[in-house]
Amino acid sequence: MGKLDGKIAVVTGGAKGIGAATVKRLVEDGALVLSLDLNQEQVQAAAKDVDPTGKLAVGMKCDVGDEADVMAVFSEIIEKYGRVDILVNNAGITRDAMLHKMTSNQWDAVINVNLNSLYYCCKAVLPKMREQEYGKIINLSSSSAWGNAGQTNYSASKGAVIGFTRSLAKESGRKNINVNCIAPAMIDTDMTKAMPEDVADMAVMLTPLSRKGQPSEVAAVVSFLASDDSSFITGECIQTGGGFVMA
Repeated sequence: MGKLDGKIAVVTGGAKGIGAATVKRLVEDGALVLSLDLNQEQVQAAAKDVDPTGKLAVGMKCDVGDEADVMAVFSEIIEKYGRVDILVNNAGITRDAMLHKMTSNQWDAVINVNLNSLYYCCKAVLPKMREQEYGKIINLSSSSAWGNAGQTNYSASKGAVIGFTRSLAKESGRKNINVNCIAPAMIDTDMTKAMPEDVADMAVMLTPLSRKGQPSEVAAVVSFLASDDSSFITGECIQTGGGFVMA
């Protein structure tokens, strides 16, 4: 038996990287996982790779930066499955630039996808979670929350995720809803592969474990926070970056 048997989970940004690894891990743990992503073909293909039967991993198109779309998709999920027990807010983008060169579009896009989506998705699941007095919400922050040149938009959004998590944890504790976040650093994903090679090499050099992490290693922490093994943990930010940030 898996530790998440019978649980209904939603993972945003589930088409690739940490999101896809998280979908895989939660399915292995026994959950039924609804994987959301803006790219319908990619998210459905990724879900099929995890579960060809379509019974435990289902890919669904959703623009998490669009409140109306989020509410429609989550309404469909709750109508079909009855509830959401686990929400993993993983979707995120970068639009890097030095602030004096950053456009309003670059700022707005990152804040919308990385931060506003948490508001939309959490608001969609909280009524049912509060009603059933059970829920696990895991938000993805980043080591960039501690500041990173060329990423004022991304750093601002990921720093805000930590404050959002702590506030929602305080609001939701009496309803037995655990709210935590994870702050990865250099993880081997498409996002870090797009970094200039010298920048990526420097980040690895500054990582005490001297390597990039794997998406599966972040997914393992998600699995822990999604399970009842973490029943007395809430409002925390777990750094999952090989020691890149020690604060």
